[in-house]
Amino acid sequence: MPASRVARVPAEERLFSLVLALLSTESGLTKAEILANVQGYRQRWTQGGDNASLERQFERDKDDVRDLGIPLETIETPGAAGNNQTLRYRIPKGEYDLPLDVRFTPDESALLTLAAMAWREGALSADSRRALLKVRSAGAEDDAASGVLGMDAYAPRLRARDAAFEPLRSALDRAAAVRFDYITPGQHEARRRELAPLALVQHGGRWMLAAHEFATDSDKNYLLSRIVGPVTQYEVGRHPAPAGAAERTLAELDRIWATRTARIHVVPGSDAERRLSRRRDTATEPDGTLALHHVDPQILAEELAAFGPEVRVLEPDDLRDRVTARLRALVADHEGDVRG
Repeated sequence: MPASRVARVPAEERLFSLVLALLSTESGLTKAEILANVQGYRQRWTQGGDNASLERQFERDKDDVRDLGIPLETIETPGAAGNNQTLRYRIPKGEYDLPLDVRFTPDESALLTLAAMAWREGALSADSRRALLKVRSAGAEDDAASGVLGMDAYAPRLRARDAAFEPLRSALDRAAAVRFDYITPGQHEARRRELAPLALVQHGGRWMLAAHEFATDSDKNYLLSRIVGPVTQYEVGRHPAPAGAAERTLAELDRIWATRTARIHVVPGSDAERRLSRRRDTATEPDGTLALHHVDPQILAEELAAFGPEVRVLEPDDLRDRVTARLRALVADHEGDVRG
């Protein structure tokens, strides 16, 4: 079937299927096995054909999985060191299990199981569930992830799409302009935006809208998680998105990501070290300092501030000031609660 006629698989369903596949194998899967069998890739896979764009999609998906805090490992094949085609990928189940001291009562387990089943049935197609069985038949060895408990244990950890996703996708399909209230990173008050949507993309584990803002006559990116209230469509049919907008947006985000770095110190053995060291393109210096790439310094500041004393920003100064300001605001908020 021509690529243009292949049914589109939502990105979060593709990521979910990828996580299912990598959790269900001890020995790991090669890139070719993943692309040929996993839901979201196999529909576009051409045996012996040009799969370059699909391979780039897989590289971005690997980064997104790691950005979600999931420990994706690569294993080199003995005698083929440095050969990317023979690398095997897996998610070590032991590192992705719940802590040993976390236990649930039978009633709590039943409620969690029901919630996870509802999430899975509402978000995944039957085709996606069949995909796991197909991957297992290709050589996966661990059957622990095949049962209901195995799937439910980690299914809720993947983020669902933001509430604004569907109305924005509808606006793109209908070539409509949109209005919504948006909180700019670093600010607390929402401001009304009127835009012509260009593309919905996922970068660094976050959904973003690329759009043309009428007020400034410029193209900007908006985090879906910062859209508050309803998304309203207007001028239907008058704002078609240009071809290739998503690819250009991702390329620009990747360019910014590559050029912006920050150096931070993390407490050895801390949650901050474990999570931040696995971020895409993170480099660890000999003294343990981490060099992080990022797109928006305010978004990175919010992420780093959440780790509290486990993180200390070394440079740039602007990022350190942003983290400090956020921590001071947090302290001030709590002091107000105590006084009240």
